[in-house]
Amino acid sequence: MTDAPRFVTPSGSLPPADLVRTPGPWVHRDVAAHGSRFHVVEAGEGPTVLFLHGFPTFWWTWRHQLTAIADAGFHVVAMDLRGYGGSDHTPHGYDPLTLAEDVGTVIRSLGEEHAVVVGHGWGGLIAWSMGVYEPEVTRAIAAVGMPHPKALRRAILRDRHQRKKSMYALGFQWPWAPENSLTRDHAERVRNLLCEWSATPSWPDEATSDIYRTVFTLWPTAHCAIEYHRWALRSILRTDGIRYNSQMRAAIDVPVLQMHGAKDPAILVSSIEGSDHWVTGDYETAILPNLGHFPQEEDPDVFNAALIPWLRRVTA
Repeated sequence: MTDAPRFVTPSGSLPPADLVRTPGPWVHRDVAAHGSRFHVVEAGEGPTVLFLHGFPTFWWTWRHQLTAIADAGFHVVAMDLRGYGGSDHTPHGYDPLTLAEDVGTVIRSLGEEHAVVVGHGWGGLIAWSMGVYEPEVTRAIAAVGMPHPKALRRAILRDRHQRKKSMYALGFQWPWAPENSLTRDHAERVRNLLCEWSATPSWPDEATSDIYRTVFTLWPTAHCAIEYHRWALRSILRTDGIRYNSQMRAAIDVPVLQMHGAKDPAILVSSIEGSDHWVTGDYETAILPNLGHFPQEEDPDVFNAALIPWLRRVTA
C-alpha cells in the first residue's frame, strides 16, 4: 500500500477523525465484530433499525434519520462499513458475503436478536445480501437506491442507459490511479459525484460536501471504497462471484421496502423492476418524486414519512 496522498484541510474544517465522531443527540461506540472493529452511532430505544451507508459517504448520511426515527420509537444504529469512517480499514474483505457477515455480527455484538436493515447504495446491496446470508438476524430490509443484485446485473446487461451510468466503476479497476483521482484537491471528485448523483440543486451545499470530502481523505478510505467496486467487476468470472450470483437466487422471505428517488441519475428507477421476483415476503415500493440518489439527505422529511410507517408495520 502506498503512502496516503497529501492534502490541505480547508480553513475551518475539523480533521477527518474528529468529523467521524461528530457530537449530536447520539452516542458513538466501537463494536468488536467479525474479527474487526466497527464504529457505530446509536440513538433511541425500541425495535432496532440498522442503517448502512453507501459510496462515497459514511454514517453521517443518516443523521436526519437518527433523530427522527429515534423520536418515532426505535433504537437506531448507523454504522461505518468496513473501510470507511471510524471502522477498521482492512486489506481484504470487500465482497458481499464478508460485508453481510460484518453486519450480522455487529447486530449480535450489540446484543440484539435481529434488526431491520436499511441500506443505501452499496449498503443496499449488503442489505439485500443479508436476506440470503444472514436471515436469522434480518427482520426486514429497506433498500434505498439499489435494486436486488440480480435485477441490477440484468439492468446493466440489457439497458444501455444503465450500463452507461455504471461505467464509472470501470475506471476504478486500474491500480492506484482511481485513489489518486478521488483524493486529489481535497477529494474534489467526491463533491462532483455527490452533485452528479443528486437531483436536488440545493444538495449538497458546500458545508455538507466539505464534510464528505474531508472524511474521504482519511487514508486508506479511498482505496477501501474502490475495493468494493473492484470486487464487483473482477469477480464476475471468478468462483466467488459466480457463487454469490447463484446464492442470490434464493428467496428472501422477510418484508422488503424498495425506496428510490424518481430522478436518480446513478441507478435508474427502471432498474429496480423485477426486484420482487426474488422476494417471497411482503414487498412494497416507495418512489420518491423529484429526488435523486441520496433521498435521505435531499429531502429527509419526505424520506422519513415513507420509511417510518413501514417500520412500524414490520416491527408491530
